[in-house]
Amino acid sequence: MRTTTTYAATALAAALGVTTLAGCGGSGDEASDGTGGGSKTVTLVSHDSFNASDAVLKAFTEQTGYKVKVLKSGDAGAALNQEILTKGSPRGDVFFGADNTLLSRALDNGLFTPYEAKGLDRVPADVQLDADQHRVTPVDTGDICVNYDKKYFADKKLDPPQTFDDLLKPAYKNLLVTENAATSSPGLGFLLGTVAAHGETGYQDYWKKLKDNGVKVVDGWEQAYNDEFSGSAGGRKAKADRPLVVSYASSPPVEVLYADPQPAEAPTGVATGTCFRQIEFAGLLDGARNEAGGKALLDFLIGKQFQEDMPLNMFVNPVAKDAKLPELFTKFGATVDEPATVAPEKIAKNREQWVQSWSSLVVK
Repeated sequence: MRTTTTYAATALAAALGVTTLAGCGGSGDEASDGTGGGSKTVTLVSHDSFNASDAVLKAFTEQTGYKVKVLKSGDAGAALNQEILTKGSPRGDVFFGADNTLLSRALDNGLFTPYEAKGLDRVPADVQLDADQHRVTPVDTGDICVNYDKKYFADKKLDPPQTFDDLLKPAYKNLLVTENAATSSPGLGFLLGTVAAHGETGYQDYWKKLKDNGVKVVDGWEQAYNDEFSGSAGGRKAKADRPLVVSYASSPPVEVLYADPQPAEAPTGVATGTCFRQIEFAGLLDGARNEAGGKALLDFLIGKQFQEDMPLNMFVNPVAKDAKLPELFTKFGATVDEPATVAPEKIAKNREQWVQSWSSLVVK
């Protein structure tokens, strides 16, 4: 999801990078049998963006007796691929980071042991995409959207785009940078948003027009947001020249929280008509050494304490209905009432074909 070259990279790192989850125990604490009996450590395998406050992790240890150790594995796609390669002999107990764009790959490979986490009655049914088998537990949602540099558009006396179709207008030629859909979670999410908006037959024509309008494609989120986007702290420092970027609806609060001094208004805005809803899941890995600890961690991930800790640590929305959002997150983040979505079964059936077609049209 990236290195920490700027505060934005630290806080956001796909959907979407951040710091290591602390509260680690030594390898000697691991259980030697398959039951997890006696183990003091539960290992979470995740993308680089997983983050939680020390106080919340300490609370988990106090409540359960388990210390959390995190194994970071690059972005979400890379982390998932590594678990597929070690299927049956996992590197940890719980995997976090399979989102709705990649979920079928995880489930089709049989990575998870079914477990119905305690507290799922507090989670809306529309994000429980595996409710019949409970192989994965929904943890958070986020919206992948085009962000814009407010100063650029004010200086040009130009209204920022708000919809997918707006991005095709001549006024926005050579202004947008996006991530590669084949290598980046937000890049894939943005592609799926265009499929939702223009259909399985119309998205290719849309991308032909977007390419003609000068869209720039880079490998990942960090490069797009921190190096190419003029509205980010990193982009301003690098004198970037792209005032439109594919990022998240929660990117503006990052720019406020980590600025010194904090501005009264976020320097970036969100084109809410370009958003695709991302749902992230966690699951108990098949063959986990500490199955009991893994189940306890899954319960905790959807508990109120962890859910309320997420918004200003991972800049995502909690799935628990009783979780309260911090004021900074709601004040500066964008509310997306009607995000684009694609049914999971349709993504599973067509994802590879869509990405290959997109690559042929846009990258090659």
